[in-house]
Amino acid sequence: MTLNPYLNFDGNAEEAFRFYHTHFGGEFFIQKMDQAPGTENLSDNEKNRAMHVAISIGKNQFLMASDCLPSQGHVLKQGNNNYISITPNSRDEADKLFNGLSAGGTIEMPMGDMFWGDYFGSFVDKFGVCWMINVPSNTK
Repeated sequence: MTLNPYLNFDGNAEEAFRFYHTHFGGEFFIQKMDQAPGTENLSDNEKNRAMHVAISIGKNQFLMASDCLPSQGHVLKQGNNNYISITPNSRDEADKLFNGLSAGGTIEMPMGDMFWGDYFGSFVDKFGVCWMINVPSNTK
């Protein structure tokens, strides 16, 4: 089983994923709405929105997203009900990801040693996506 988080944006999925790509690396893929059949009546703005965007993160793992289409009744509702939890291989990698992804966002809990033994931090990035980074205590 694999877990592939899928996010929705309101017209800035490509911008968000180019930002994420600078920190995660991997392969970047984007398909715009205008590449799908039946989209010829969309506005130019909606034609340029992401139908599907993805970056590879590790073996058989992807972070994926799409943009909402207001003309089709899609409404983005941002909230704190979705976090992406990352378990890096080291504290150094955790700090690098935390510092990069949280830039311009709101830090909820800075990276630090927690009472349960792990190295943990959480934040909401500048696109409204909630993240948790956790390095288990048995990781050096």
